[in-house]
Amino acid sequence: MEKPYVIGIDMGGTNTAFGIVDARGNVIAKSAIRTNNPDINAYVKELKEECDKLIESVGGIEKIKGIGAGCPNGNHYTGNIEFAPNLPWRGVVPFAKMLAEAFGVPASITNDANAAAVGEMTYGVAKGMKNFIMITLGTGVGSGIVIDGKIVYGHDGFAGELGHTRIVRNNGRKCGCGREGCLETYTSATGVARTAREILEIGDRKSSLRNIELKSITSKDVYDAAIEGDEVALEVFDFTGKILGDALADFVAFSAPEAIILFGGLAKSGDLIMKPVVENMEKNLLNIWQGKVKVLFSTLKDADAAVLGASALAWEL
Repeated sequence: MEKPYVIGIDMGGTNTAFGIVDARGNVIAKSAIRTNNPDINAYVKELKEECDKLIESVGGIEKIKGIGAGCPNGNHYTGNIEFAPNLPWRGVVPFAKMLAEAFGVPASITNDANAAAVGEMTYGVAKGMKNFIMITLGTGVGSGIVIDGKIVYGHDGFAGELGHTRIVRNNGRKCGCGREGCLETYTSATGVARTAREILEIGDRKSSLRNIELKSITSKDVYDAAIEGDEVALEVFDFTGKILGDALADFVAFSAPEAIILFGGLAKSGDLIMKPVVENMEKNLLNIWQGKVKVLFSTLKDADAAVLGASALAWEL
């Protein structure tokens, strides 16, 4: 008898969400843990302990067909997390093997943004699309590229690291990957907070953000200030949207997507991010694509898109 459930895991730089998913794509139960444990073995142990609570609620591990996980720098071909700059574990982590050994069921992994793209294509705003780019705006910036209905993996499993395209060539911000000027240092949630701090440090402009200790400012603080009309916060979003829009215009040139879908915490900023993104993308597109590429927000809950996408891997095991 076919086992009725799989586990989908969405590993982000800050939190790891996971859920039990049925064959119709319903998330039956879900939970989350922090991703900041510096000991990978302790992290896997905590993940299993929390997952076990959900597994027992659906009848035990014998009901689980397999596990799919979306992870930063997750290599679908090798099953390894390899040199992920926003995770506490350095080097190569054999994560699929660790999951399979811990749970006693088959496991498969992919890049977290690829998992979100699969989830969006199967259940969300990209349903029916065969060519689109998923951009995840969270602790870092990830991407999943879909061409002709298939995720692009490339020859080594790492295609689509658009967050690590260098968009500032000289004196760019230092990135966790070891290089300078990467897109994610400017357009991630952490990048937004960094931009706000830099603006506040170089001048004496009035801003409600000055009521917060400089090093403690978050992207949520910037968003809250922008909603209240704070000029510094609004400038931060305009700056961020310009950089992202410029980058998207370049991305369009190599895959001619029907749409670019924004997903993750920063996408919740609505028009604050969407207006400058679209304006600057259109301004910089080659004329054959102007007015043809939609920029959309994900219609799935933050955790569910990647959890569902990751779970799809498990049905193939």
